Amino acid sequence: MATRSKEKAAARRESAEKRPHATAKYIRISARKVKIVIDLIRGKSVKEARAILLYCPKSAAEPVSKLLNSAVANAENNLDLNSDNLYIAEIYANQGPTLMRFRPRSRGSASRIRKRTSHISIVLDQVK
Repeated sequence: MATRSKEKAAARRESAEKRPHATAKYIRISARKVKIVIDLIRGKSVKEARAILLYCPKSAAEPVSKLLNSAVANAENNLDLNSDNLYIAEIYANQGPTLMRFRPRSRGSASRIRKRTSHISIVLDQVK
């Protein structure tokens, strides 16, 4: 059994991230396509990022916009922060599990279809 486990757990809770964040998992768009959209809004204010996502023609703009709204709601409700003072400190998309499907091909063979997913995370912070 670990020594000082209660003290270590208390220290871990204290040093937990105090910034508002949100995560969307298993989004059915490849991480490579999502990264194109999130590169547009990294470091921008929330108001500017919402405007960019509203007029972005990529299909990944919709789930990223919903995730941004969720992070802002977390900031307002859980941490009592004003959304006008927030900006996107960190945003990244990691690869999720890949669904494997098969398509029939000529002469009785089959080829694999990879349906990729992604996990998107966003961390907001206040303008200083």
